[in-house]
Amino acid sequence: MLTSEQVQQFHDNGYLAVDKLLDYELDIQPVIDEYQQLLDQLCERWVAEGRLSETYRHLPFERRLVEAYRAGCRYENHFDIALPNSGVQPDTPIHLGPAVFDLLRSPRMLAAVESLIGGEIYSNPIQHVRIKPPASVIAKTDVDRALVGRTHWHQDSGVALPDADDTKMVTCWVAVTEATAENGCLQVLPKSHREGMSLHCSTVDQLGIPEALIPQAEAKPVPLSPGGVLFFHPMCKHASLDNNSDAFRWSFDLRYNPIGQPTGRPHFPGFVAQSRLNPATELDDVEEWARLWLDARDKLAQVDGVKTHRWDSEDPLCA
Repeated sequence: MLTSEQVQQFHDNGYLAVDKLLDYELDIQPVIDEYQQLLDQLCERWVAEGRLSETYRHLPFERRLVEAYRAGCRYENHFDIALPNSGVQPDTPIHLGPAVFDLLRSPRMLAAVESLIGGEIYSNPIQHVRIKPPASVIAKTDVDRALVGRTHWHQDSGVALPDADDTKMVTCWVAVTEATAENGCLQVLPKSHREGMSLHCSTVDQLGIPEALIPQAEAKPVPLSPGGVLFFHPMCKHASLDNNSDAFRWSFDLRYNPIGQPTGRPHFPGFVAQSRLNPATELDDVEEWARLWLDARDKLAQVDGVKTHRWDSEDPLCA
């Protein structure tokens, strides 16, 4: 559980950084191992398809990713734990492994979340993994792609549907690797959760607040050690810094809200992560969790698209 002082800091500033909240061996290392196995499988497939010259199994995880990326083998959707907002096909990749499911249900995470939103906790499906290469490696066409390049200034409420405007949502940004100002940690605008909704504009595959509306001098980088978690209010303005290091920066975006409140993504499946009132409703079966996502993928592949946000980007500031 968070202390009363930490909870007050969250409400006062719109965010709270808790370093090493998660247990590295119990929460983080299993995820790393799972993704290494996934990369093994992907490299073998890409070699079989003639897209990659070799599996690079002798190289460390990050070096293998660089080689795959340079060869044009897109890893980001294979690694992500949610579907894209458009263009979903019956075979659109998504990662639904047991280690990630356990991370979503980590008792250390849920205890902290309970301090902020209460004991009836729903795993909100607006979730992602971001394994971002150094800026020196990224192609120009990928600089503004959220899962590979920088994440623009935004509010989480701003990238969800308005039915969730009153949802008591909390975002949990989890550092898998060291997150520093050099390698692209998040930066926040303290107390910006009190300022209301800002205009968001479409840029490539993400929404962002126009730079003219952001007081850059007030931005505060939030470095974290592996297992650290940055909690923030859905109206807190935040963005990532560029990764100017020689290594990848790896994080998860996880979100939770009280059971029964809208998630802002009704076409994606969430689940009951914790219920003090009715524990029998908690989902503890990874195969059922995966089935929920695969069923959603099948349904979304049959439609032209779904509405995912409120913006039309015709404002002059979006030009």
